[in-house]
Amino acid sequence: MASNVNPTVRRRRLGQELRKLRELKGMTAEEVADRLLVSQSKISRLENGRRSISQRDVRDLCGVYEVEDQRVVDSLMEMARDSRQQGWWHTFGDIPYSVYIGLETDAQSLRVYEPQLVTGLLQTRAYAEALVRGALPETSADEIEKRVKVRMRRQERVTDASNPLRLWVVLDEAALHRVVGSKLIMREQLEHLIELSNLPHVTVQVLPFEVGAHPGLNGQYAILEFADAADSSVVYLEGVTSDLYLEKAPDVQKYAVMYEHLRAQALPVERSQQFIQDAAKRFAQ
Repeated sequence: MASNVNPTVRRRRLGQELRKLRELKGMTAEEVADRLLVSQSKISRLENGRRSISQRDVRDLCGVYEVEDQRVVDSLMEMARDSRQQGWWHTFGDIPYSVYIGLETDAQSLRVYEPQLVTGLLQTRAYAEALVRGALPETSADEIEKRVKVRMRRQERVTDASNPLRLWVVLDEAALHRVVGSKLIMREQLEHLIELSNLPHVTVQVLPFEVGAHPGLNGQYAILEFADAADSSVVYLEGVTSDLYLEKAPDVQKYAVMYEHLRAQALPVERSQQFIQDAAKRFAQ
């Protein structure tokens, strides 16, 4: 059973429980850090699930919070043990966005706005390879291959018949015109996009240039939602050197409202498919 544990999600749940215990005790993260002679940033990283949590960390924190119910302590210790297991992505070595992969692997649904490119979960291998090579020109061939393999492995959630990811993608029209790799690669990519958009759990809409100014002009983002009510939704913002994860309810709600506006302004599904088909035909010339 342990092999089915998602360490990223388990760390996140454990962090949420530890934050609740701190707040029930009426303590600030700074006060806890002073008691344990550690940095405040360590307490913050433990609570937001961005740092691996040891059983010793849990024991020390439960001591500070004066948790008397041993069943609670044992449950948190077990979560800490599970959180230190490795997910499938760890077999590929150091992955810059491994936290996101862990969340995506466990997500029930994913809403993505992509202003420049076909989103990763819907990319062909040739498109992904050309994209990584162009976006990271100083990257070695081995690193490019590793990133492409990880991307292809992530896509298994889209085609998993037993537990498919509910995926909704709004693509800016620019993604259909930018030639990544070659015209042949683009035609195959757009045909692949149409094929996947016919899956019952995948929705693709195109946001045409004629819409003008819209709520997505600040850039790409994704909203991840989970089946377990204990796991709050997350907004993911990808950066060049670091990523941003927003979990506070007001922040998530703001991005969710923005996404509803994007979906309303984008072309309906059928017209979007026709739009993509027309773009693919242009690359066939």
